[in-house]
Amino acid sequence: MGGMPLNDMPWWRWRSNVRSALHMLSDPVFHETAWLAGQEGYGDVTDAVYRLVEDTWLDNWSAEKYVGAIFRDSGEAALVDVAVLRVLRIMHQVGPDAPVTAYVAHPGWPEAVRAAREAHVRMARADGEDPDTPPRSLDVLRIMTRS
Repeated sequence: MGGMPLNDMPWWRWRSNVRSALHMLSDPVFHETAWLAGQEGYGDVTDAVYRLVEDTWLDNWSAEKYVGAIFRDSGEAALVDVAVLRVLRIMHQVGPDAPVTAYVAHPGWPEAVRAAREAHVRMARADGEDPDTPPRSLDVLRIMTRS
């Protein structure tokens, strides 16, 4: 894993959570093998959306607000904004407590996955990581973001 370390951003823990959520939301193979299969340790769609917007308030304002703190540039921020809007639209339509099957069956899901993938790839590459590695478990995320 060459490139820039993940913790070079001022709010790198928030960046880690956003990246983790986008990574899980953007990977259809992960949806099948983890979420739809009920694999422990990865949460669910609602958990991923929560990690995407919880500390950042990306459900209330643009990621552009966080350029230089969470996001490296306006390009990253714009891709994240698109992904957030697409995922939140589906969540509001199916409900936050809906099963994973309701999300993946939603007609807008493929576009939400594509938008999350574009944001995930841009952020992973900017952090010097391979965007095609499988998503890390929530336990690994917690270890990575410890003070």
